[in-house]
Amino acid sequence: MTTGTRLGHIATGAVAAALLLPLGAVAWRAEGWSGFRASDGHVLWFTLWQAMVSAALSILLAVPVARALARRRFPGRGWVVLLLGAPFILPVIVAVLGLVAVFGRTGAVNTALGWADLGPVSIYGWQGVILAHVFFNMPLATRLILQGWLAVPGERLRLAASLGFAPGDTFRLLEWPMLRGVVPGIFLVIFLICTTSFAVALALGGGPRATTVELAIYQAFRFDFDLSRAALLGAVQLCLGGAAALLSLRLTLPSGFGAGLDRAVPRWDSGGWGLRVQDSAAILLACLFLLLPMVLVLSQGALAVTGLPASVWWAAVRSLAVALTAALATTALAFVMAQAATGARGGWAEVIGTLSVAASPLVLGTGLYVLLLPVVNPVSMALPVTVFVNAVLALPFALRALIPAMRDLDRDYGRLSASLGLGGLAWVRLVALPRLRRPLGFAAGLTAALAAGDLGVIALFASPDQATLPLVLYQLMGAYRMEDAKAAALILVALSLGLFWLFERGGRHAGA
Repeated sequence: MTTGTRLGHIATGAVAAALLLPLGAVAWRAEGWSGFRASDGHVLWFTLWQAMVSAALSILLAVPVARALARRRFPGRGWVVLLLGAPFILPVIVAVLGLVAVFGRTGAVNTALGWADLGPVSIYGWQGVILAHVFFNMPLATRLILQGWLAVPGERLRLAASLGFAPGDTFRLLEWPMLRGVVPGIFLVIFLICTTSFAVALALGGGPRATTVELAIYQAFRFDFDLSRAALLGAVQLCLGGAAALLSLRLTLPSGFGAGLDRAVPRWDSGGWGLRVQDSAAILLACLFLLLPMVLVLSQGALAVTGLPASVWWAAVRSLAVALTAALATTALAFVMAQAATGARGGWAEVIGTLSVAASPLVLGTGLYVLLLPVVNPVSMALPVTVFVNAVLALPFALRALIPAMRDLDRDYGRLSASLGLGGLAWVRLVALPRLRRPLGFAAGLTAALAAGDLGVIALFASPDQATLPLVLYQLMGAYRMEDAKAAALILVALSLGLFWLFERGGRHAGA
């Protein structure tokens, strides 16, 4: 066993402990089910209901967009597909502010309704929570469904054209089996994301009829200081996440197409002005839905940046420190765990590394609070705990990028390195880093972007002098200082996307 593999197994054990110890503390502190209130039943029902509705709407809206992108080739198509990945990196609180700028009381939609002498719409409550979840997850569903569409072998499409299939026949015999195979898994992934949503419910929900389990954990901890109820709700949240994660692995059905020859062929079923108008409208409306909130926020925020108080800039510095530290920790953990995953019994490293996809940030934060309370004041540990939780939660994404590349590296250079006696730091410097710089850069950039925009654990622990930029932005929104909030949002977007771009670009060009 090499040094790197041993370190990987040690890191795997440390990650398992980091997940299990806080959860064990949550279970120990729950003290039975006596803390479950009657109102918590509604919280649980609303969490499940909004997650199901959000996931269903996201997929229903994504299918025509993905179909249009699969059938059409046009200038700027690559930028449109790239745009569909932006909401995943975009800080949640910034997107919420953008949606308020469009659908809020004085937003563009209500202004237009006022001109038409129609009543206003409200973004606050269950409708705002679902709208925001669709904003984030419809692009994700589109990207995943588009991959399924592009995986349909070109030979099947050529055969369908030679048999004179109409668009309806193509959908029924080729496209529907593909959707039946990929949609159940996508639905449950989005369902899982929506059940663990916190910042959206905090900003747009929060009332008695629009409280999720995550938000109820925050309220029980922050306002009532009811650790027993917070721990109990945390256990419920963990069961929800685990059940959804297991179902997502079991409900994906095979499409039954078989393999093709990977040759791109024209889509003969996409001719006609009716289909062209339909596809163009789907793409245009999707871009408008995604771009308009961001354009409104960032364009207005640019005018107020110079007038921001010093506290906002210090919060940006703290967010930068959290992002860089989390990126370093996640990348180092993922690197050694990916090494362990290529060796004997390496499957455990991969399984444990991906377990955190079902973990709740607030559950981990609550457990860490219980663990730290007898030893140190948890408030003083707000920033280290935020780094820790973000590093653990970003680990599955980093491993998905690194493990396939590490296995290719071991297959291509493993025997040669062993024959030369190359190991340890020399192997890392001469063999691994030059060939893994792309996935390492992507993993570090994604972690940094997610950590910079995180509004989760920091909301539990932080004192005013420890607030990060997302928390300050939320506080500005709560104080109705919307111009300052939009300016802070501009800084946060620049910070998140800038970090991702720098790390990802550095990975692509290092050593070039």
